[in-house]
Amino acid sequence: MSTTPAPFPYRLVATDLDGTLLREDGTVSARTRDALAAATAAGAAHIIVTGRAVPWTRHVLDDLGYDGLAVCAQGAQVYHAGEHRLLTSVTLDRQLAALALSKIEAETGPLALAVSRDGLDGDVLFGPGYRVQDGPLASLRSEDPEELLAAPINKVYIQHPELDDDALALAARAAVGGLVNVVMAGAGVVEVLPLGLTKATGLSLAARRLGVTAAETIAFGDMPNDIPMFGWARYGVAMANAHEELKAVADEVTASNDEDGIAVVLEKLLQG
Repeated sequence: MSTTPAPFPYRLVATDLDGTLLREDGTVSARTRDALAAATAAGAAHIIVTGRAVPWTRHVLDDLGYDGLAVCAQGAQVYHAGEHRLLTSVTLDRQLAALALSKIEAETGPLALAVSRDGLDGDVLFGPGYRVQDGPLASLRSEDPEELLAAPINKVYIQHPELDDDALALAARAAVGGLVNVVMAGAGVVEVLPLGLTKATGLSLAARRLGVTAAETIAFGDMPNDIPMFGWARYGVAMANAHEELKAVADEVTASNDEDGIAVVLEKLLQG
């Protein structure tokens, strides 16, 4: 006797990109693609929620054939991939950014800086001494520190010659916690953001457009910047490769991004 599969328990699947949906080689496995397709066929929307700004996310979305909403730039941008259109965009006040950076440097010493400029085609501009990670993402180098804050920006990336990512994020947060947000978003990626801005704020805006609530959402991530998203969603799943701070608040830890951790969970849910 045939049985009818149990209904999929969520109306929204929110996935981080790097270290979560993407494997280490920058691709999405066929298994994960199939699992997401099955979840959407069962009535759930899929939203990518990434720290990357739109220009650094668009090629991934296009490769996936993704035409829904994406939350980019740590929640600053809600992007309609099908229409190639920004629906919302939040910028970091540049005078406030300069003040915050001066306060951080008063505690840590000189920083190397980069900025993500606002807009669909906003450049990522790297200042003197900033270590650029290898990869296909476009970037521009500037030897003039004042040029970094010469146009509207979504965020500032900071690096320190001696402090590791966790120590730098902790020191920066202590120095400017009441002025801006500071998050550690990946290896070598510590970011200064508008105060109150998180992935959760961007995801809540996107979900509202879809008529979906936090109680109907499952979220996947790997880094401390995913903690607010886990706090917003009904259920948070950390990858096996996730930062310990995120694992500590996750409802579940799945397999790694290279071992199809998203698919492992979705397949189980689809089977009821």
